[in-house]
Amino acid sequence: MELFHNITDVPGIKVGNEENKTGYTGCTVLLMEKGAVCGVDVRGSAPGTRETDLLNPMNLVDRVHSICLAGGSAFGLDAASGVMQFLEKEGIGLDVGVGVVPIVPSAVLFDLTVGDPSIRPDQKMGYQAAKNAEQGRFPFGNSGAGCGATVGKVAGYHRAMKGGIGSASKVCPNGLIVGAIVAVNAIGEIRNPETGEVIAGARDDQGRIRSCLDWMLEQPVIPLRAGTNTTIGVVACNAKLTKSQASKVASMAHDGLARTIYPVHTMFDGDTIFSLATGDMEASVDLIGTIAADVLAEAVILAIKSAEGIEGFPSSKEVNESH
Repeated sequence: MELFHNITDVPGIKVGNEENKTGYTGCTVLLMEKGAVCGVDVRGSAPGTRETDLLNPMNLVDRVHSICLAGGSAFGLDAASGVMQFLEKEGIGLDVGVGVVPIVPSAVLFDLTVGDPSIRPDQKMGYQAAKNAEQGRFPFGNSGAGCGATVGKVAGYHRAMKGGIGSASKVCPNGLIVGAIVAVNAIGEIRNPETGEVIAGARDDQGRIRSCLDWMLEQPVIPLRAGTNTTIGVVACNAKLTKSQASKVASMAHDGLARTIYPVHTMFDGDTIFSLATGDMEASVDLIGTIAADVLAEAVILAIKSAEGIEGFPSSKEVNESH
């Protein structure tokens, strides 16, 4: 199998992106045409989600056909309806006798303050992203759900930097494949866990990155409205998991965010990670969850390093090269 070092290395997963560079918003769609067992773990305190209750192990449906990640805050949840339209047209979904009902859990991030706030991911954008989905390489950075993503907002948007979308994968000697994709739109700064270097964050008056903790200690309150951030993503593997096991993998994968985003899971974030299992390979939940955290952390770093600066939000490359 040709490897792309992204989440589509996991068999059965395709990825499609669509974005609007005027509104600086977009959506990212993962398609699983044969279905996949899915779990979820929501850690942030301001989530925007759809169909996550369905993923509770106590509930009936155990396979999903797509995951939709989008900008646009709660408005962006509309993109999932477009994904459902595409899948229904293709005959993909839960057979209910009189047709199929595609199962499309979704999560959104807040990017309305970047670009034109009247432009949000809608059904048309979701349909197109689903239509674009394929296996192979796809652009990181300012694409899909990462189009309007920003980071380092503890001192306000005027000191923030550009976030984005990234993906990574790992193929183990025993044949286990684990991948991750993430749209990084955190209030916090981004740290490289291998070096400890802060590669993106809140900038001071000279344009240098200054510790988020220092900003928080000096400010009586963070100068943002609640729910105006959020990092969302998906981890996936080619193993056989139950819904409860997939949810545990999602929980462990959040460690990848904790290693790279500081602070994370705040009252201003709605951090949500989905977990997919597409295969029949036997592997322990602990092994899968451990690797999932690793590849999710790698995906966060790749998202930030791949992002391109836009007006008001310089990229990591621009800031670090100029200082």
